[in-house]
Amino acid sequence: MRDVSKRFGASHALRGVSLTVQPGEVHALIGENGAGKSTLMKILSGAFPADSGLMELEGRPFVPLNPLHSRQCGIAMIYQELNLAPDLSVEENILLGRESSTLGWIDRRHRRAEALRALGELQHDSIPLTRPVHSLTIAEQQIVEIARALVDRPKVMIMDEPTSSLTRVDTENLFRVIGNLRKQGVSVVYISHFLEECQEICQRYTVLRDGETVDQGDMARVSLGELIHQMVGRRLEDIYPRRPRRKGAVLVNAQDLRGVSKPQGVSFQLHAGEILGIAGLVGTGRTETARVCFGLDPLASGWIEVSGEPSTKATPTRRLAQGMGLLSENRKEEGLMLNRSLADNLTLTRFGAFGKAGWISSRRQREAAQEWLQRLDIRCQGPGQECGSLSGGNQQKVALGRLLHHQARIFLLDEPTKGVDVGSKAQIYHLMCDLAEQGKAVLFISSYLPELLGVCDTIAVMSRGTLAACRPVEEWTEHGIIRAAMGQAGEETEVSE
Repeated sequence: MRDVSKRFGASHALRGVSLTVQPGEVHALIGENGAGKSTLMKILSGAFPADSGLMELEGRPFVPLNPLHSRQCGIAMIYQELNLAPDLSVEENILLGRESSTLGWIDRRHRRAEALRALGELQHDSIPLTRPVHSLTIAEQQIVEIARALVDRPKVMIMDEPTSSLTRVDTENLFRVIGNLRKQGVSVVYISHFLEECQEICQRYTVLRDGETVDQGDMARVSLGELIHQMVGRRLEDIYPRRPRRKGAVLVNAQDLRGVSKPQGVSFQLHAGEILGIAGLVGTGRTETARVCFGLDPLASGWIEVSGEPSTKATPTRRLAQGMGLLSENRKEEGLMLNRSLADNLTLTRFGAFGKAGWISSRRQREAAQEWLQRLDIRCQGPGQECGSLSGGNQQKVALGRLLHHQARIFLLDEPTKGVDVGSKAQIYHLMCDLAEQGKAVLFISSYLPELLGVCDTIAVMSRGTLAACRPVEEWTEHGIIRAAMGQAGEETEVSE
């Protein structure tokens, strides 16, 4: 790709960007949210036409007419925002548009075998093929999305934040698959805000900033600090803030929580001034635990106290009134109203400051929204912009901003840094620490172990629907967390030096 440019109205998304990827190479495409990474790949995959520039595929001019044409030419793309048919089964989603047929009749045996093969490569052939996709967790849906791309046996695989919902174990399985693709001569364009992952599996890199190519080179010759500097145009020190603080009173006391399927007997206490991290493998019940606490999912048995008040059967409305806020890992369907303005999304749960007697002052609402847009450094045109037009990382900051506007005391954050660039991650980490220092409580669910170890006071590990271990962060290492998540917590405890 040479000198590729793209405009959306007055916004210049790409300004003469160039990218070269060799056969059998894993190439990291790095940049902050809104830098133009996804736009560039959507042009390559046929979703957007380029305004100008040239593309070549295997040495020949390449102008994709549409996504189907691009796919037929050997380019497969895994989008950051899941692109599945929710009411179709796992099997139907994986082979959608690739079905083998005879005289118009679908060969279901072949379809089932191909779906199992793709899931098997990811070590997830236990996912039921007949289940509708909407019944899966976000992490399981991510696995299905990746499996669908593998079915094509592509020449070029574009992976846009493929591990954003995956645990470390699933990430390692994916890296093994990427290694196999390299051996077959497949080129992989790897977009990720987890720079350590890029250093681990990528041979070369390209950095975009503000729609322009600012750096390219061999991954082995660049440090993590230099990559961050190229991404954000400044150096980031102390990405993971570690500040001394003291626990206060118990704000959430959960005992023997049991949902319809998960969790299965989870107990924990969340204190004021504490960041409690929840780790675990895909499907262990981390998200379900947060949803039960917030009243989104029914509680089959057990009890919860919030600020000393028993409220086991509370609804989300009641939880909001108690000062509890939930940031869902599924921002697309549960966290945001994508077709409404940023002002509406940021202020939805607390309109009282903007009027009375049921009337809302649009001016005061926009002013409040503008303040949050500036404080969270959300890249946008203004409070009136439609939320769905923002990049995924900026959407995530809008969802977090709503909890801050609501003045919550208890924050249930499910993968809050998913799809967020390293600069914004550092901002979120510091914000979480600020909240804890203000005496607020943070429950932090994450699949990214370095950030759990970097910002949490306490880490609890879920295994098979239960909390297998809960200890101060100083007593954990990455290996210890993974071992506990796999049900091996009974072995000798691994304590970090």
